[in-house]
Amino acid sequence: MIQSLCRVLLIALALGASNLGVPRLAVADDAPSALPATDQQAIRQVIEAQLDAFRHDDGARAFGFATPAIQQKFGDAARFMQMVRSGYTAVYRPRSVTFDRLLDTTYGPDQIVKVIGPDGRAYTAHYIMQKQPDGRWMINGCYLTRVEDQSV
Repeated sequence: MIQSLCRVLLIALALGASNLGVPRLAVADDAPSALPATDQQAIRQVIEAQLDAFRHDDGARAFGFATPAIQQKFGDAARFMQMVRSGYTAVYRPRSVTFDRLLDTTYGPDQIVKVIGPDGRAYTAHYIMQKQPDGRWMINGCYLTRVEDQSV
């Protein structure tokens, strides 16, 4: 139950949704990102750094890559990490990570990342990114979907 609530919360936060329905993230109509290569690389580095923080159980560092809105909703790194450990094990402890395409969506850049979770199942992680006033990219939410028939 807490996993479902955490997912709904992150989705709503990432999308600024007024309702808690299933979001429309990246779809076939979304365009490949028109962001400059430097921004695309910065987005990838932020996600890689958060994954590294998860790998080392460094909650404060991982929490630091979340947007101020996400940080405000969770309040502190301990609550954030509790949610990640319980609802996002595929990105908390991935067996493998492969960066896919970056798409421009109405919610901001969506970096698609293919992960194999600790359970051997394949997932697609949608990282919704947001550029901050100081120019830094931060994670404004992550939405996981299980990829059917691609477990290892």
